[in-house]
Amino acid sequence: MKLIPDITDEKLISLYKQMWLIRLFDEKLEQFFAEGSMHGTTHLTVGQEATAVGACAVLRDEDKITSTHRGHGHSIAKGARVDKMMAEMFGKITGYCKGKGGSMHIADLERGNLGANGIVGGGIPLAVGSALTAQMKELDYVTVCFFGDGATNEGSFHEAVNMASIWDLPVVFFCENNHYGMSSPVSELVNIEHIANRAGAYGIPGVIIDGNDMIEVVNATYQATERALRGEGPTLIEAKTYRWKGHSKSDAMTYRTRKEEEAWRAKDPIIRLEKVLVEEGIFTKEKAIAVRQEAYQEIEDAVEFAKNSPMPPVDELRTDVYA
Repeated sequence: MKLIPDITDEKLISLYKQMWLIRLFDEKLEQFFAEGSMHGTTHLTVGQEATAVGACAVLRDEDKITSTHRGHGHSIAKGARVDKMMAEMFGKITGYCKGKGGSMHIADLERGNLGANGIVGGGIPLAVGSALTAQMKELDYVTVCFFGDGATNEGSFHEAVNMASIWDLPVVFFCENNHYGMSSPVSELVNIEHIANRAGAYGIPGVIIDGNDMIEVVNATYQATERALRGEGPTLIEAKTYRWKGHSKSDAMTYRTRKEEEAWRAKDPIIRLEKVLVEEGIFTKEKAIAVRQEAYQEIEDAVEFAKNSPMPPVDELRTDVYA
């Protein structure tokens, strides 16, 4: 294990726990939607835990992120409370957005999470605006912008990356390439082998990493954030990963084979990190089981908090509304 930033053993164990929190949170949501106790839609991040946790591991509270419609992992990795997130999913007043935002609109400004976004690519120009603010006001923070492979074909991506490039803004563009834009394989949507190659058109570094290797994600993001904070401009990181579940809760996944899914499940990012931590003597297999159980209990407690929280009062219909 070769870590570039100085991360303690305790921090690594906490990152391992975060990955389990993300997976267990989303698996619990899948259960609730299936039984009809949650409504609307949701986009699960099971299988992609290493990208969110690895990227946010090097960020400080003052650093910012923008998220996507598949954003539960980003929120948890940036320090969000899973009880308030679960309450938001149940539409309760104790949720991050008082139950009004739901799955695709969780934000936590205190932790630097500028919000998830239901618009594909919608968070990219917001991240550039955040970075421009830091530059103009001479503030010491970097913004990491998460988006999927499908967003790189949106005009917002190209316009925002170009602007960030010419002004050397402190932003990191982090593409979670899970190989599918809804049901379309990325190979049918772009005519290049690697999305990171597009960085060359804007004169910025393009980095390709294994998005299921949390250590590699940490190292790449650390180098990109340090570069940005030195005033050298943005980096485009392409993390190759895979979502185990469908695009959304109604996706039957008829567009990909079970053999492909099994091959990616064998690259489970949580098990890969666990193996490294055991081999490095950072914890034992027994400690790993205990940490996973702690995460499980935290999710169970979050469910109880959410279920016991009140619904928003009627007069909340007239608040937070802009005309």
